[in-house]
Amino acid sequence: MKYRHEWKHEISHIDMLILRQRLSAVMKRDGHATGGRYMIRSLYFDNMYDKALREKIDGVDRREKFRIRYYDLDDSVIHIEKKSKVNGLCMKERARLTKSQAQALSEGNCEWMRGSSIPLVGELYSKIKSQGLMPKTIVDYTREPFVYAPGNVRVTIDYNIRTGLRCTDFLDPGCITVPAGDAPAILEVKWDEYLPDVICDAVQIPGCRSGAFSKYAACRIYG
Repeated sequence: MKYRHEWKHEISHIDMLILRQRLSAVMKRDGHATGGRYMIRSLYFDNMYDKALREKIDGVDRREKFRIRYYDLDDSVIHIEKKSKVNGLCMKERARLTKSQAQALSEGNCEWMRGSSIPLVGELYSKIKSQGLMPKTIVDYTREPFVYAPGNVRVTIDYNIRTGLRCTDFLDPGCITVPAGDAPAILEVKWDEYLPDVICDAVQIPGCRSGAFSKYAACRIYG
């Protein structure tokens, strides 16, 4: 695993329509996205002091957050993920979980993680015990992903951001979620060593600057 560059921009609905057309002309749709999009459901972990949330809001240079995630409400493939940020660069690590493991974790049962041979599972277990991490909130959204091989570029447009409030049963398809206030659509651009000019030009939106919008932080406003 290596660190990657990342830009985030808050965009309007009109911006989203323009970008969708531009990106479709120069990039490929991610092959995993049926119909060009998929729904993501994540359950984020934090402690009683909201360590991950406060570090994000305060712009702490070295920070991390843990979540479990699956796509299109298909619980046959579930991952535990750790996202780290250092000096503005990002890295994501992940490992597979079974449905029963994810269910136990969402209920606050972590004893099955003790002695796991999977390093990421062992790390989360250690931090549950040492930092008091616990399930905090569900974050749902729709993502449209685009890829471009040179520079290993990935561009995504995220919208319909919703929060499960205090519900943490993220495997329940009937879990009630509500819109995360006036959360905008989010454009994310990720790349390795260089960002090709054609992509740099395609993602330019007048008056739009790189920001630090967090879907997790937006959803935590409600609990």
